[in-house]
Amino acid sequence: MLLLALDQGTTSSRAIAIDASGEAVAAASRPLAARYPRPGWVEQDAGEIWSTQRDAAAEVLAALGDRAERIAAVGVANQRETVVLWDRATGEPLGPAIVWQDRRTTPACRRMIDRGLEDDVRARTGLRLDPYFSATKAAWLLDDTEGLRERALAGEVALGTVDAWLLWNLTGGRVHATDVTNASRTLLLDLASGSWDEALCDRFGVPRAALPEVRGSLSFFGEVGSADRGLEPLRGVAVRGILGDQQAALLGQGCLGPGPVKCTYGTGCFLLTHTGPTPPASENRLLATAAAGGPGEAFALEGGVFVGGAVVQWLRDQLGFAETTREIAALAASVPDAGGVVLVPALAGLGAPHWDPDARGSVQGLTAGTTKAHLCRAAIDAIACQVAELVDAMAADLGDGAATELRVDGGASANDGLMQLQADLLRMPVVRPRRLEATALGAAVAAGVGAGVWDSLEAAVGRCTPGADRFEPRMDEAEAHRLRGRYAEAVARCRGWNDGRGWDDGRGRSAARG
Repeated sequence: MLLLALDQGTTSSRAIAIDASGEAVAAASRPLAARYPRPGWVEQDAGEIWSTQRDAAAEVLAALGDRAERIAAVGVANQRETVVLWDRATGEPLGPAIVWQDRRTTPACRRMIDRGLEDDVRARTGLRLDPYFSATKAAWLLDDTEGLRERALAGEVALGTVDAWLLWNLTGGRVHATDVTNASRTLLLDLASGSWDEALCDRFGVPRAALPEVRGSLSFFGEVGSADRGLEPLRGVAVRGILGDQQAALLGQGCLGPGPVKCTYGTGCFLLTHTGPTPPASENRLLATAAAGGPGEAFALEGGVFVGGAVVQWLRDQLGFAETTREIAALAASVPDAGGVVLVPALAGLGAPHWDPDARGSVQGLTAGTTKAHLCRAAIDAIACQVAELVDAMAADLGDGAATELRVDGGASANDGLMQLQADLLRMPVVRPRRLEATALGAAVAAGVGAGVWDSLEAAVGRCTPGADRFEPRMDEAEAHRLRGRYAEAVARCRGWNDGRGWDDGRGRSAARG
């Protein structure tokens, strides 16, 4: 018995065939490009999102050969908050996909905050009024093309996050649905009930008629009916699990109830802990979100860093420091420290716990002796410092229930130097599974439980949890405190950079900009 996990991420679309022990039998990946048409804008081609995912799946099916007949179900994990609009009749996208990192709706969010609406929105959704989330992106797309809003009201337009777009294509346009974890990232879902909130739909200007049906994460979502070449072996196979990528990784890491905390080091870094059947309340600017389960059944506390591994890609691709991420890691490891350089990778504003869409990236402490190696090391330091901020905020929220170790996954977690630094800064062990595909595993587990491969999530996790590497703190505590303090000071200087009001370092000192 096999399960096919489709892992659609920000920079790539992957497909992995997984057996009942959690081992990958075959895998394929396709890169996915992003466009930056204006400062702060991030777009992708919705057609390319589907075609890259389709091609990755087709390659896995070809590699399996006759074994493709053993696929019991398909599971989907996807980049969250990214919004797609398409024509219900033709299935053609009606504009670009606006990516979760996009900042174009910052003014709309600020107007709502100025009207005093954020507390009510947060109470209903568990989220903050930030352009990161889907609702203002969807409204922008509807208003960008004349007549599109009217067509949406008439039911001619389908709107969804990436999971809904993939499901539509997988089922040949027969199913327009999403799961509760993805719906909980839109600013349109009543978190406690797990249903669309009509008042919020009206407030954000998103027609209810355009939205997908919300289902539980382990639901039957339909059968594959795509006519696309290469997917023939999947026809008639059920899609039985859909999860936002971070909730999929939470499941893949075996975090089924309160206690364990996981962090995924991907394009961004996302820290989650399961909080059980009650939506969590954060006093430290974290988010409440849905976890794997039915609508209104399971919840998580989350903090997200918008630019994690993406800062390494930025050094590689935009600045041309190296040709591969491994070379960046090697450069970072070639120096004992960052030489006094502090890099704040606020390339898409700052997420939790700051929530500042007007922050911009900065490099401070440059000297004539600064080298590429120092900047690469500063980027690694920044990833670890950002995650440490999230862990501190979560520990403050959880109190006596705070975790005593951090479970990690994602591409950047393969960097031993980063994981050791993370343990040093947190003063707690970091535990890394020997199989890093926790997101795909979570999607496969959801599909497998839905298809009856395992009797329960607990049984699935018990069968599939791999061994782990463990990183213990080694750095002198005073040095760890110094590194974190310098980073916090640098963050203060980049706050509000794009709003024209000058920076405030949190101690009453500020500077106006011309």
